[in-house]
Amino acid sequence: MTHPVNRIVIVGGGSAGWLTAGLIASEYAGSGDNGVSVTLVESPDVKTIGVGEGTWPTMRSTLRKIGLGEAEFLRAVSGSFKQGTRFVGWVTGEEGDVYYHPFTAPAGYGAVNLVPYWQQNRDQVTFTNAVCPQGLLCDRGLAPKQDSTPEFAAVANYAYHLDAGRFADLLQQHCTQKLGVRHVLDHVTGIHGSPDADIESLGTKNSGDIEGDLFIDCTGFAALLLGKHYGIPFVDKRDILFNDSALAAQVPYPDADSPIASLTISTAQEAGWIWDIGLTSRRGIGYTYSSAHSDDESAEKVLRGYIARNAGVAPDSIEARKISFNPGHRQKFWHRNCVAIGMSAGFLEPLEASALVLIELAGKMISEELPADRDAMDIVAARYNDKFLYRWDRIIEFLKLHYVLSQRRDSAYWRDNRDPAGIPGSLRDNLALWRARPPWHDDFPQRDEVFSAASYQYVLYGMGFETRCRPGSRLLRSPDKAHALFEENAQLAEKYLRNLPLNRELLDYIGKHGLPAAQ
Repeated sequence: MTHPVNRIVIVGGGSAGWLTAGLIASEYAGSGDNGVSVTLVESPDVKTIGVGEGTWPTMRSTLRKIGLGEAEFLRAVSGSFKQGTRFVGWVTGEEGDVYYHPFTAPAGYGAVNLVPYWQQNRDQVTFTNAVCPQGLLCDRGLAPKQDSTPEFAAVANYAYHLDAGRFADLLQQHCTQKLGVRHVLDHVTGIHGSPDADIESLGTKNSGDIEGDLFIDCTGFAALLLGKHYGIPFVDKRDILFNDSALAAQVPYPDADSPIASLTISTAQEAGWIWDIGLTSRRGIGYTYSSAHSDDESAEKVLRGYIARNAGVAPDSIEARKISFNPGHRQKFWHRNCVAIGMSAGFLEPLEASALVLIELAGKMISEELPADRDAMDIVAARYNDKFLYRWDRIIEFLKLHYVLSQRRDSAYWRDNRDPAGIPGSLRDNLALWRARPPWHDDFPQRDEVFSAASYQYVLYGMGFETRCRPGSRLLRSPDKAHALFEENAQLAEKYLRNLPLNRELLDYIGKHGLPAAQ
């Protein structure tokens, strides 16, 4: 090999830096003298944003890969279980306007598309309740597993809510003590290497020059390496996704035994939407909105009004922190021997909690396809850029879907979101196709799509979209199988409702007793 790629240098901590460090270090831990080292350089003064409190179910396999136990994780990060998202007020804004995007796929998914058969009785049962038990579980505040279910195993599919600051601290401790990651707490004073060549090393205030073969930029919005050093342009997406501001608050429970919701609650407002996330120790409540449609003072009134109505605490006692961001991403993410992960790669509103999963996917791909030498790096980088440009485009389209389908006309924000000029062409095309047939596997060609046809079905038919299949369509040829699947789902829901504990009840148990070891 002309120039082995063994020295990995990550610049920046937080969830992005430490998750990436853990995924790379765990990939090579215990594999003998492979020469791969991971160094994370972190400024002692830079604070992380720390509001990424929702994950995808992928986090369960990520935690297992890096060697963190589930009970240990939940205790350390004030974690709770998340079974999907409840969307309130997104369709009409009227009383009872609620639908779910759960984490469990529709019954028979892969074999039978249940949409055409459900539509025959759509006035009698919601799509989610017809094909999946998870909405009913969330309505009752139930957990997705029992105290006898092993770590990371599920009765109903689930992810987590977590305290992002505590998560970064836990990852730092685990990576340095268990995975051999070198932690340099120091100020970066320079980047050595011209902008038209590889980065050779980082200059630091007290630790000298830190050399590396691959540099990973986890410096957040600053994007010190990919953005400032290499000048890779930022692709602004405010013409599609309007939200560019957020107010985030940490809200205590009124009582020690207050229920913990086992899903994220997203409530539409006149210029954005409010997230409501239940941890074991508190709630994370925030308002993300468009600065073109609301000023900060009005946004704060909206947020405090929601807290007053829904949290059971005095809103004036709560501190709200302002966050500004540009929705979009870098033109490419891997350039020469530098790759950006996390907010240095891009950021979008947290509507479907895509920030942490993009970090997971990035760290996983780098760890599994780490080029053996510099000659192979450009090949891996090209594949990485193709993959992640596709993923960012699909996420942007899926987020926009929620706004396009809304019937709200009560504010300029909702009216503007329906403007055809702001709707990606591929989304317009798919919506036209789905008028005559529901989303299915062939619509999404990648093996590891970020959002499957199931996710599109939950949003489309939760928001009142109608599909009228052509008579004689092959999608209408399995009525007996569809009826059996609806019956099986109803029976499964009844079983789960009888046997699953309350979310608070199970989390309190885990805090005291843990869970059986993963199998």
